[in-house]
Amino acid sequence: MAREFTEEDDALLAELGVEIEAKKAVTRTPREERIIAGFKEIQRFAEEHGRTPQHGEDRDIFERLYAVRLDRIRELEECRELVEPLDDTGLLSGAAQAAIVDAEELDDDALLAELGIELEAPAITELKHVRSTAEKKAAEEVASRDKCEDFKSFKPLFEKVQKELDSGLRDTRPFEMKAEIEKGRFFIVGGQKAYVAEKGETTITDQGRTDARLRVIFDNGTESNMLMRSLQRALNKDDAGRRITEPSAGPLFSDQTIDGDEASGTIYVLRSKSDHPLVAENRQLVHKIGVTNMSVEKRTAGAHLQPTFLMANIEIVATYELYNINRTKLENLIHRIFEPARLDIEVLDRFGRPISPREWFLVPFAAIDEAVERIKDGTIKQYVYDPVSASLKSRG
Repeated sequence: MAREFTEEDDALLAELGVEIEAKKAVTRTPREERIIAGFKEIQRFAEEHGRTPQHGEDRDIFERLYAVRLDRIRELEECRELVEPLDDTGLLSGAAQAAIVDAEELDDDALLAELGIELEAPAITELKHVRSTAEKKAAEEVASRDKCEDFKSFKPLFEKVQKELDSGLRDTRPFEMKAEIEKGRFFIVGGQKAYVAEKGETTITDQGRTDARLRVIFDNGTESNMLMRSLQRALNKDDAGRRITEPSAGPLFSDQTIDGDEASGTIYVLRSKSDHPLVAENRQLVHKIGVTNMSVEKRTAGAHLQPTFLMANIEIVATYELYNINRTKLENLIHRIFEPARLDIEVLDRFGRPISPREWFLVPFAAIDEAVERIKDGTIKQYVYDPVSASLKSRG
């Protein structure tokens, strides 16, 4: 019987860029949406700076706003309950931080006024969306575009990028950091492709942050002379904002990393040199499939002393580098695909105790390699492993 994909598999496949059947959307009030959006902004700040936002006169205006907002979310039970499912880094568990202000302390409205922030409604406890003057300026800068007089020289670049996206040579990824904004890079912001044609000299802002003037060309034939941080903010605030990767084999399995990709490990496929009768009779079919965050050579060192390697030396058949993906979940997904071919074998460890390793499968390497490709191109849900034919078969 074909194994059904679990919700955990769907979540993993979604990370890999695989389209999954849409589930019924949760209906939220506009107020709840604003609270969630505000909390996500705080999360982005914490990820970028490695800490929660702090109060204080010497802090950036956005950080001070985020600190006020986080305090409110922590204090209001209904807000905490709303965003708790999103809090995977423990932002809500920290104690509310005391504001560092002058001896004559400011209330919330006064603090926001000092930051130059206009409230759509007077009650800060309602967490209405607020926009600082700096945010408005950034939005205006993004929106203020001129006609690109030499667009004909850039149009072929956009056409080429679109073809490479269609073919899978390029991919789109969530925007993460300003370091990704370099000359020659492509992004998607406001529903349009944007190309960084020029990047000026790097400068230091009054807040001690780096910035640079950019010439950004858009695929609708306009251009903008914006600051790097303005583009960064626009990408961060756009839920659909993405960066377009450089041509490669893809961010999941690749020989070269893309700037901003985080190495997650390696899938390895091994053959055993064990003299166990079952292994010896099926040497070319018995494979171990695993994932490691270290070099495969280091992981398999001393294999003959480890029951997980059948107490024998091994041969490395293939490896696939992983980027930005949960190693354990991916390993479990591959193991579930080949569950019908899992090898039932028992070996004795060096103390004479019987051990049944679980990562060995009676499956040809060609089927493993095809499964990896199916995961990579997003079609794995259309296939199941058939142990009779020893191959992947279409569910249809």
